[in-house]
Amino acid sequence: MKKVPYRTQISTFFGIFAVVLLLTSNFSFAQDQAVAAAETAEASAETTAGGDAVKGKQLFNQNCAACHALNRKMTGPALANVEARLAEEEGLDKEWMYAWIKNSAGMIASGDAYANKIYEEYNQAAMTAFPTLSNEDIDNILAYTAAPPPAPAQAVATVAAPAGGAPTSGITNEVILGALVLVFGLLVMMLILVNTTLRRIAEANGVVVEKAKAEKRTPIWKAFAQNQFLVLVSTIFLLLASAYYAYGWMMQIGVDQGYQPIQPIHYSHKIHAGDNKIECKYCHSSARVSKHSGIPSLNVCMNCHKSIYEYKGNPEGPTPEDLANGYTNEFYTAEIKKLYKAVGWNEEEQRYTGESKPVEWVRIHNLPDLAYFNHSQHVTVAGIECQTCHGPVEEMEIMYQYSPLTMGWCINCHRETNVNVEDNAYYEKIHEALSEKYGVESLTAAQLGGLECGKCHY
Repeated sequence: MKKVPYRTQISTFFGIFAVVLLLTSNFSFAQDQAVAAAETAEASAETTAGGDAVKGKQLFNQNCAACHALNRKMTGPALANVEARLAEEEGLDKEWMYAWIKNSAGMIASGDAYANKIYEEYNQAAMTAFPTLSNEDIDNILAYTAAPPPAPAQAVATVAAPAGGAPTSGITNEVILGALVLVFGLLVMMLILVNTTLRRIAEANGVVVEKAKAEKRTPIWKAFAQNQFLVLVSTIFLLLASAYYAYGWMMQIGVDQGYQPIQPIHYSHKIHAGDNKIECKYCHSSARVSKHSGIPSLNVCMNCHKSIYEYKGNPEGPTPEDLANGYTNEFYTAEIKKLYKAVGWNEEEQRYTGESKPVEWVRIHNLPDLAYFNHSQHVTVAGIECQTCHGPVEEMEIMYQYSPLTMGWCINCHRETNVNVEDNAYYEKIHEALSEKYGVESLTAAQLGGLECGKCHY
């Protein structure tokens, strides 16, 4: 019996599919083993120096990390193996550590030699006292500085983690998709072989395969051109549509909604206002008392980044979107180094060099000169949240103009926004007078003159 050509293709497909399954299973098993080993290493971290290094890491981050790092000098000295170093170099025991951490100022005042040495070395700035830390807590912190627990190993970077952050196991979606594409390709090839074989059999038996003749039809464009009513209706429709879109385009001139420039130093509102819950007016402090919200000076940034010299990531881990855009820990750390260069900060010596370089920020929100807007009137007096105009900034990786900032948009807000008259004798009196004369139930900005031209144009 003569072999059918496409049987070989079926055998090849099943062979390839079996190999893919085998490789995927081995890869998944190795990945699960790596994750399990990392979890075991973290859970079984050895306790050193009479303390728990895992608990000590949490205490260190909460109380010490603002001024100290393990392997580098910051506001205070590096703390890696601090207990062993002080015992070997200065002959200080753990009781001295307890006393120093709980009441450093008292140690300095008592005339302790090493306490005063540290005090003089670090610009006569006494360390913050931590009287609430117990001896056990301090033991845990010292255990962490002596032998910090290993960081949990990450899964293989090529495998995407699910939304919950748990490691994946089994066959990934990419492998399944690849297998389906392979199956589809083999099916197409099999159909082509079957079609070719059937045609050969038909020709061998004297069967003539005729192609259906297409009927000659009038081209669509010619039929359309011959119908005068359809031509007239289409012309009118195109003219009206063109006028509509031309008007819409002209009305967008000067409207920069969605404008999202790239800044010289990447600043993530998502990390600062979202993850770290930094209040908007901490950085834009002039919005409370001034017409302008102001661009924060780099010294405001250094209030935190004098101690935060690297980005260690969100505890929940980076999202697939962040990884796709290159927003890794290394990326954010490099941006902090740009800040140091601009402000003239020497990381190693923990001092300003005086060699600063201004940052040319790109303005995003820009009203025309003929329009007057006062931030303090809206933020302090009216109590309007920043997100009302600027959108969900706590979710923005790159800041953009959320609102259109057009005159119509402002007027609608004045018409719809009710003024809070509680505990304000001035507005209560106006509301009472308007209620008696016009019977108004609420007091809006428009009723206070918010629609007068001179309020915004001068």
